[in-house]
Amino acid sequence: MSTAAGSGERQARAALSRLMEPSDWVGLALVAAVGPVDALRIATGSLAPGPSLQTDVQDLLGRAAEDGGARTLAEALERWVPRARELAPGRDLATIARFGGTLLVPGDELWPEALADLQLGSPLCLWVRGRLDAGIPPAQRVVAVVGSRDSTGYGNAVTGDLAAGLVQRGCCIVSGGAYGIDAQAHRSAMAAAGDAPVPATMAVMACGLDRYYPAGNEELLRAVAERGLLISEVPPGSAPTRWRFLQRNRLIAALAGTTIVVEARWRSGALNTAHHAAGLGRPVGAVPGSVYSANSAGTHRLLRDGSAVCVTDAAEAAELAGPFEAATAESGGWQAPLADHDGLGVEELLLLDALPVRQGAAAGKLAVVAGLPEQRVLAGLGRLELAGLAVRDGSGWRRNRRQ
Repeated sequence: MSTAAGSGERQARAALSRLMEPSDWVGLALVAAVGPVDALRIATGSLAPGPSLQTDVQDLLGRAAEDGGARTLAEALERWVPRARELAPGRDLATIARFGGTLLVPGDELWPEALADLQLGSPLCLWVRGRLDAGIPPAQRVVAVVGSRDSTGYGNAVTGDLAAGLVQRGCCIVSGGAYGIDAQAHRSAMAAAGDAPVPATMAVMACGLDRYYPAGNEELLRAVAERGLLISEVPPGSAPTRWRFLQRNRLIAALAGTTIVVEARWRSGALNTAHHAAGLGRPVGAVPGSVYSANSAGTHRLLRDGSAVCVTDAAEAAELAGPFEAATAESGGWQAPLADHDGLGVEELLLLDALPVRQGAAAGKLAVVAGLPEQRVLAGLGRLELAGLAVRDGSGWRRNRRQ
């Protein structure tokens, strides 16, 4: 992994991520005004702020997406004092390394460009564990699937179909690692991906990545850490809090090009994610449910207000996400796994579906199954063989699955 930030900036951002809460607007404005190294020195009292710094910070806050002017720099400096004594960025970096993870900062090759849409609210850094060899997928290929923690059987079934169908179309699923819809989305994405060499799912956590929260999802989150990505903006050892849960929702919305809400009560964290996505100008979809289900009251609210588009299956979700051609290796080093059917015409698709997996079949039998003339079948089998999708042995023709 190539990096643009020096060790001093990396250490400073690691320390600031412990000193400041996510979306600490005064702190983020301070970093924007003087850079992370001097911001840390000012925040910890080893460097006095210049006479014009308060004005610079207030000017940045005045142009931020949210009003941060209610707190001054002097108040923030006082607020940071208790944590300043406990900073040990070297220890935090060693901890994440021990778990096989790393720290990403702006300027790194793998830093997600989509986070720039958060403007001043962009995180100071990202603590990451998992399959970083393929990079973090670009937003064009990421779909957020979120919803209620107390999901219904209907919600779980729809989520499973959506996540699996989207992964099969080359998408990566991002969610929050919570019970209910989040867990089902992660689980189905990994099941659909099989042994694909790229992350099929990402979990954005509200706590440090040295712990699995909620505890009941430990096995699932371990699997995500092995086969996907765990992401957090708070350092190891950080506990989940209500504020951190709400703020991680903006990261889910920013990392995803599209957000789908499957089930959500009238007041739900999933709605918070949807509102962040809408604020970023990203498309939002909502799955309709029973008018008698409290778990769908929030999704119906999104649909009624015009904040979301009705989505009922993976094809509609993919249509909402739009074309993926713009997402290339240059946009984050991530490419979707090729599916067997990519680039095939109608006849080849029919023939591919007709091919048995284990025991071979004669061309005449395949013609019956595929509904094609035998001469076309023979020509199609030749094309599939050249593509590495069909193989002939003593028993006839059978499917040759890509490894």
